[in-house]
Amino acid sequence: MIPLGSLVNGAAIIGGGLLGLTLHGRFPDRVRSTMFHALGLSILLIGLKMALAMTAPVLVVASMLVGAVIGEAGDIERQMTRIGDHLKNLLHSKNALFTDGLVTAAVIFCSGTMAILGPFDEALRGDHTLLFTKAILDGSVALILATTYGAGVLLAFVPVVLYQGSLTFLAAGTHAYFTPERLIQLTAVGGLLIVAIGLNMLGLLKIRVLNMLPAIVVAVVLAPFFQ
Repeated sequence: MIPLGSLVNGAAIIGGGLLGLTLHGRFPDRVRSTMFHALGLSILLIGLKMALAMTAPVLVVASMLVGAVIGEAGDIERQMTRIGDHLKNLLHSKNALFTDGLVTAAVIFCSGTMAILGPFDEALRGDHTLLFTKAILDGSVALILATTYGAGVLLAFVPVVLYQGSLTFLAAGTHAYFTPERLIQLTAVGGLLIVAIGLNMLGLLKIRVLNMLPAIVVAVVLAPFFQ
C-alpha cells in the first residue's frame, strides 16, 4: 500500500513552507510577530481542547512523567538539535532559527489526532479524507512558521511522512488495540505536547518538548490498565 495521504501531507508542508519563505521579506517585522503570536495562541487553544478530552487523568499524568524521564535520559532534544544543526550546515543556512523551526514544526504536525486516525482510515477503509484535510491545515501552518523560522520548517515533511506512513503500514495489524477510549488518552497526551509548543512560541516558557515525546509511547503501553 502506498501511503498517499502522508505523501500529500508532506507535499503540502513543502508547498506552504516555500510560500512562507517567499513572503518572508514582504511582511513587516511587526506583522510577522503578530501572526506568529496569533498562531501560538491558536496552537495553545487546540492543545488544551485535545488535552481536556481525557477521561483517565492518572494515565495522562503517569505517561507525561515517565515519558519525561525517558526523554531526558536519552536527551532526545539534544540529539535532534545535532541532526538539525547538521542539516543546517549541509544546506549552508545562516538562519539561527533553522533547528527550532524543524523541531517545532515536526512536533506540531505529528502530535495531533489526525496524525494517528488519518493513517488508520487510509489503511483500513481506503479513506484519505482525514489526511488530505490535515495536509491543508499543515500547509497553512507551515506557511506562517516559515515566515519566522525559515527553511527548517520545510524539512519537517520528513518525520511527518515517515511517522504517518509507518502507521499506515502497521494499522492493519494493530487497529484492534487502538480503541476509541485509548485514542482519547493518546490525544490528550499529544494535546499537552502541543500546549507546550504554544507556550514556547509565545515566549512564556522554554520547555524541552522533544524530551517529552516518549510520553505518547508510554500512554500506548499503559492504556489497557486504565479502562
